[in-house]
Amino acid sequence: MNKELLLENLRTVPDFPIPGILFFDVTTLFKNAACLRELEDALYDIYKDKGITKVVGIESRGFVMGALLAARLEAGFVPARKPGKLPAETIQESFAKEYGTDTIEIHKDAIAENDVVLIHDDLLATGGTAKAAYNLVKKFGPKEVFVNFILEITNLHGREIFDEGVEVSALLEVEE
Repeated sequence: MNKELLLENLRTVPDFPIPGILFFDVTTLFKNAACLRELEDALYDIYKDKGITKVVGIESRGFVMGALLAARLEAGFVPARKPGKLPAETIQESFAKEYGTDTIEIHKDAIAENDVVLIHDDLLATGGTAKAAYNLVKKFGPKEVFVNFILEITNLHGREIFDEGVEVSALLEVEE
């Protein structure tokens, strides 16, 4: 993986969405075909032999690589969305973020007990969003759950919020 290419194309936005937050914008990686291919290949290499049957992408930037990876792994794709966006019966999980609270939900029939699930999002900061998605997925009782991010802000220690033994990975690491 060409980490230099990815880091060179990563945009940072100070004071977004509120003053004091340095926002790492991965959409600049998505608009660059070479970066998009690097991300897809790197993620595929990590998970190609893990038996993944479902990829859960967290709204909304987690949908991009989550869906690409699901297709490449020949797995299903499950969107984890904000309330009111999914048309059928759902289960929800609320969580605290570094600048507020939020809720995500997944369709009740999205995951089965025999599934091996990969949860994917763009960024790991404090871990609230991904932990909520992890808690939702665990309610389905799947065989195994993996958690992945494009970028981890290491000095925020979001990785520590996950249960011991959960494989959490990030393609890139930065400090805020």
